[in-house]
Amino acid sequence: MSTLQDIDTPSGTVSAYVVRPEGPIRGGLVLVHEVWGLVGHTRDVADRFAREGYVVVAPDLLADQGITEQNTLGLGEALAGPDDEARNEAQPKLRALLAPLRSPEFGALTTERVRACFSHLFDDAEVAGRVGIIGFCFGGTYSFSLAVHEPRLLASVPFYGHATFTAEELGRIEAPVLAFYGQDDDGLLQELPALEAAMQHAGVDFTAVVYPGAGHAFFNDSNRFAYRAAPAEDAWQRTLEFLARHVA
Repeated sequence: MSTLQDIDTPSGTVSAYVVRPEGPIRGGLVLVHEVWGLVGHTRDVADRFAREGYVVVAPDLLADQGITEQNTLGLGEALAGPDDEARNEAQPKLRALLAPLRSPEFGALTTERVRACFSHLFDDAEVAGRVGIIGFCFGGTYSFSLAVHEPRLLASVPFYGHATFTAEELGRIEAPVLAFYGQDDDGLLQELPALEAAMQHAGVDFTAVVYPGAGHAFFNDSNRFAYRAAPAEDAWQRTLEFLARHVA
């Protein structure tokens, strides 16, 4: 059963797509969307996790920044596709949309909202405190962030997210982290060795899986140019196994 709900946060409410399984509940998941906002693909992924027994809260974290399903339609495919003209037209649109997201104030607000969604699930009697987080791109970054800021978190699964934290901040992570990357996602791959070393130094249970022949957004089956079926299926199965060990 899926509904749209307003989740209370310290700075007001945030709208979220919430879906509950029809059968027994194994735990709860915060699901954080890509930079395109709370689009149909994200809702579909939430439904998939619900069919696996998880209560899912997928907040819409960008609508109040002007980033909606309507005004980002087609941008992801244009950026990942082979058409140079389409890509050149999409890039300035994306830069304009992302500009407000770069401020520290936005980062603090978004982390606060994600923590509020976590607490909403944590306090759900049927979830019983068994909560993890999954995120993609923008959401992957905030999956790392919640792991840093929320000691009650049981598992974090960032797909192609950034983790720009100090050694002291990484040392706060209590949850195991399973992170996914595409080998062709050059920027993130350049950052990964330093992140792995920092995670090891901090004593974090951190596993990074890198898929050859895949790039950014390889899990997004609504993007015909970025999607890679075999890595996506492998990442899905690894995620379910990881959640079964640490959340369910």
